[in-house]
Amino acid sequence: MQEQDAKPVLLVEDDSIDAMSVKRAFQHLHIKNKLVLVGNGEEALEYLQNKDNAKPQIILLDLNMPKMNGIEFMKIAKADDDLKRIPVIILTTSKADQDRVETFNLGVAGYIMKPMNHEEFIGMMDKIHQYWEMTLFPDEY
Repeated sequence: MQEQDAKPVLLVEDDSIDAMSVKRAFQHLHIKNKLVLVGNGEEALEYLQNKDNAKPQIILLDLNMPKMNGIEFMKIAKADDDLKRIPVIILTTSKADQDRVETFNLGVAGYIMKPMNHEEFIGMMDKIHQYWEMTLFPDEY
């Protein structure tokens, strides 16, 4: 992806340590996409529904958050014609089968357990970055 074409990446994460890990991974991997951080599903919807904000290339979504969790967010976003095509990758500590089934039923692009150490986190972010770099998205989604 050319830098001028880079759309932002929306990180929906309430844990400041996990958010910092994603920021550091972006820096380490020299990812050019702007990282937009919001703390819960409500803030994510506010960002996405604001026409002044660029639609993200991808949404990295935690599940367990205050106010509006990841599943509640996905139910609303995937029912919205303007938002439903934005790929969502779950980054979570939840191993619950119910969470995996529900998010895949809602159209999640991937469900990834958050790695515990820095090197694994960098590797995970590199694979996610490769995914969105190789994916041919529609011009408008």
